[in-house]
Amino acid sequence: MKKVLVVDDSLSVARQLEKIINESGDLVCVGHAKNGAEAIKMNHSEDPDIICMDMNMPGMDGLTALRSLVVLDKTVKVVMVTSLGGVGDKFTEAIKLGAKNVISKPFEPDNVLNILRSL
Repeated sequence: MKKVLVVDDSLSVARQLEKIINESGDLVCVGHAKNGAEAIKMNHSEDPDIICMDMNMPGMDGLTALRSLVVLDKTVKVVMVTSLGGVGDKFTEAIKLGAKNVISKPFEPDNVLNILRSL
């Protein structure tokens, strides 16, 4: 089972993603962080295989957290989550910073699972 950490300030979005992950049969959600700072702490304490992280959050946003995570953990696998239509520059920036992929909201369960399973 691959362990996934969900990072999103919206509880409803986090729950949707957790449900998709936990019903997959081969992935398990090991926790939920509400911002980038919590994600960095939980990456250390929960040791997830994959982090699904929202790009836009209060406090520390996803791109700022991604910058820190790739420095602190060379093996970290982060998938950014965004509702920005097309994402454009932020998508490119996330990939350049080390994100493995980007998932769009609203979630398409098959797409989410294909991306997570590919890592």
